[in-house]
Amino acid sequence: MSKSLAKILAALALAGAAGAPARAQAPAAVIDLATAQRMARANSPQFQAAAAALGVAREDHRLARDAMLPSVTYNNGYLYTQGGTGVITPRYIANNAVHEYISQGQVHEDLFAGGAHLAGLSRARAGVALARAQLEIAARGLAATVTGAYYALLAAQSKAGAAAQAVAEAQRFVKLSEQLQQGGEVAQADVIKAQLQLAAAQRAQQEAALALEQSRLNLAVLLFPRFDENFTVRDDLAAAPPLPGFDRLRALAAAANPDVGAAEAALRQARADVALARAGFLPTLSLDYWYGIDADHFAANDPIGPGRLRNIPNLGYSAQATLAIPIWNWGATGSKVHQAQLRRQAAQAQLTFTQRALLANLHALYAEASTARAELTSLVQSAALAQESLRLTNLRYQGGLATALEVVDAQNALIQARNALADGQARYHAALAQLQTLTGSW
Repeated sequence: MSKSLAKILAALALAGAAGAPARAQAPAAVIDLATAQRMARANSPQFQAAAAALGVAREDHRLARDAMLPSVTYNNGYLYTQGGTGVITPRYIANNAVHEYISQGQVHEDLFAGGAHLAGLSRARAGVALARAQLEIAARGLAATVTGAYYALLAAQSKAGAAAQAVAEAQRFVKLSEQLQQGGEVAQADVIKAQLQLAAAQRAQQEAALALEQSRLNLAVLLFPRFDENFTVRDDLAAAPPLPGFDRLRALAAAANPDVGAAEAALRQARADVALARAGFLPTLSLDYWYGIDADHFAANDPIGPGRLRNIPNLGYSAQATLAIPIWNWGATGSKVHQAQLRRQAAQAQLTFTQRALLANLHALYAEASTARAELTSLVQSAALAQESLRLTNLRYQGGLATALEVVDAQNALIQARNALADGQARYHAALAQLQTLTGSW
């Protein structure tokens, strides 16, 4: 690297270092769980894809409904045929005249399509219900994910705080052991044991800080459209919402479970597919009406006679009714019906399996939430007892009634109890969120 380039880079580095303190960072946003849920829905590609799918399904329903209504088109065309011996008579009989102009509107209506239109409308309605259920599945799954990440961050914060307190406690123990060793009350081994405990606590603090940063990153990815770590979350980790009774949750799951709703909608779609396939066996009746010009001059009136003083109007209309009766297509319609019936059987099996899985998952997740709820009281008591045990052990150590190993064991028991409490609180909140994916909010 040249000296001039090195000087420029050094100058830029100094300028950046000098300007860094002048840039004040914006205050960190405080986010609660409800806000985090809204932010995640706005930025989740899976949720947005499900919302888009619902919009597409609604448009499909509109198309199926409009297919039952008359359609109007306006056609324009010019047909030329090689002329014969005269000016008007064509040599090649393909059209009505040598020059034929078509400019007319057409109204088309399928009066009867073997029930295909009604079946298509029914299928489209089921598609809307299916997309709505899938959107609800995506919303509940995203809510559970955000809740887990939210309380994982709070648990990591609690563990980081406990690790900092453990370092402070280890530092006090080092000072105490050194003072007692200088007075000849304890051996040098106690000082070494205290120093080893301090080093272990400092390493644990570094690991806790790393886990905290990783938890913050995991939540930031879910919340912000542009990566941002400048936020804090409202700490309600210690709050333990009540767990409703199992009968109430079972009723909520039976009434509004999106997985069962999606399976039911898929079954309705499969039934509509069977009706659509069977419509191929039935005749169809359609009506067409045309009004406009179909003449050898592109004009509303065609002058004729001597001096071309008389006008014959070219505007006219025609109507056509078409009855199409299917006779033979080598069993293609029957194969389509059989395929649709097989898909209907698969959809029925999926529905019954989803209903069974709902009951099994409800029992399993309720047991998980109940266990986590029951353990919270014990974890709180254990943390309080560990704190008191450390206090008493320190007093006994100062009085020469306890060993350094007992103090270290008490310190380790306290940090383990605090970490277990944070994990238990986060576990209970996550269990409630998973339970709500089956039942919805209560």
